[in-house]
Amino acid sequence: METPSLPLIRLHANDNVLIARDGLGLGQWLPELGVKSRAQVPAGHKIAAREIAAGEAVKKYDTVIGAASRDIASGEHVHTHNVTLTEVDRDPAFCQEVRPVEYVPEAEQATFQGIVRPDGRVGTRNFIGILSSVNCSATVIKHIADHFTAERLADYPNVDGVVAFAQTSGCGMSSPSYHFDLLRRTLAGYARHPNFAGVLIVGLGCERNQVAGLVESQGLELGAQVRTLVMQESGGTREAIAAGIAAIEAMLPEADRIERQSVSASHLSIGLQCGGSDGFSGISANPALGAAMDILVRHGGTAILSETPEIHGVEFMLTRRAVSPEVGQKLLDRLAWWKEYTHGHSGQFNGVVGPGNQAGGLVNIVEKSLGSAMKGGTTPLQEVYEYAEPIKASGLVFMDSPGYDPVSATGQIASGANLICFTTGRGSMFGSKPAPTIKLASNTAMFERLRDDMDINCGQVIDGTVSIEAMGEQIFAHILRVASGERSCSERLGLGDHEFVPWHVGIVS
Repeated sequence: METPSLPLIRLHANDNVLIARDGLGLGQWLPELGVKSRAQVPAGHKIAAREIAAGEAVKKYDTVIGAASRDIASGEHVHTHNVTLTEVDRDPAFCQEVRPVEYVPEAEQATFQGIVRPDGRVGTRNFIGILSSVNCSATVIKHIADHFTAERLADYPNVDGVVAFAQTSGCGMSSPSYHFDLLRRTLAGYARHPNFAGVLIVGLGCERNQVAGLVESQGLELGAQVRTLVMQESGGTREAIAAGIAAIEAMLPEADRIERQSVSASHLSIGLQCGGSDGFSGISANPALGAAMDILVRHGGTAILSETPEIHGVEFMLTRRAVSPEVGQKLLDRLAWWKEYTHGHSGQFNGVVGPGNQAGGLVNIVEKSLGSAMKGGTTPLQEVYEYAEPIKASGLVFMDSPGYDPVSATGQIASGANLICFTTGRGSMFGSKPAPTIKLASNTAMFERLRDDMDINCGQVIDGTVSIEAMGEQIFAHILRVASGERSCSERLGLGDHEFVPWHVGIVS
């Protein structure tokens, strides 16, 4: 990257666009190009590095992100007004860029202070969770959770909280169906999550997603710390709330009997998210997070890349690193499903990024995907999973999901993620439970503006004060601290109670 004293950033020698480090004024002299700016250009947006003829490919990071819709002069603003999305046939070249991972010997692996469950699973937090099998029990579980105030939990200092995970489905749906199976898989993933010391599942009684059927179909084992409650069998709303409170009170003593201990970073499973992306996301926060994930993988951990619409157009970056043609084809199969699923809809997969993304400098889904895919780093793609499917492989894996952050993160947590890392350029206010979220800002201006919400300032890369590699090391060290119990910004703000959003197959990205 060029020195921060220059107003423009060149990402690759073959690029025909440069990135504005700060906002450019009309007529501002651009020493890199030897011309004046032909427009006001916001920070993070693109400017033509030379004349680009109508129909010519527009390249960023030496990757085609679209085509010029008209002739573009050197020094001109390059954005949605003069770039169109084009289909480019890119060879998946399965496995051709797989590079062996230099794993750190087990005795030398990084460690964190984790919570080891009786079955050997390792958590980063110690919650009691209350799950609703159906929307009809959502209010009841919230009342149960609300009973357990900080004052009432004061005698249980090792319990991070009692949290209700309400959802809006479970009855008015086709069963059996893909959606039905997916909901059950998501609920079961939460019920098994290592960040829970205990779980209560509450149903109404007449819903399609019967509690007994959920437990049996998903192989859940009931006991003192995994209990169920059916409202119609408990005397109604008041009695169900009272019974739920009693069930949680019985779990609390055992839940409090935990002690963090030193465990290998190989027990970390991190869900990777990006939201409110801007033109800097793919230059700072995303590649820096990717560098941190390369470190994690070398230490035996797992990085979960998701948001399938947001790898559209750059899937070759992953298929070429797939450990086998079968794994690469699984990814292409999911993309093919999405192409059919979104046919006829104006969504991300079909090229239209959100207003905030456009304001931040992203022209279309391919440019956004180019940055999004970088979160996964450079190690081999070990496996591809469906939404909320239990993840068993270590290393870099992919879990299919929409790009909608709460839905995607919910699936990752259900798959076993015990921590979420979330990059943002515009300023996402996301948080999650039971797995904490760490938020990474792509630019310093936003980081300073939203200090209460942002954990790490990756804008230092844009400022030229920290390299991508050094930023990755800082992120990895921060991950270890949060996994050991240090609270993230979103935790201090109390976020995560309302971000449980299982995928309703019908939401378009």
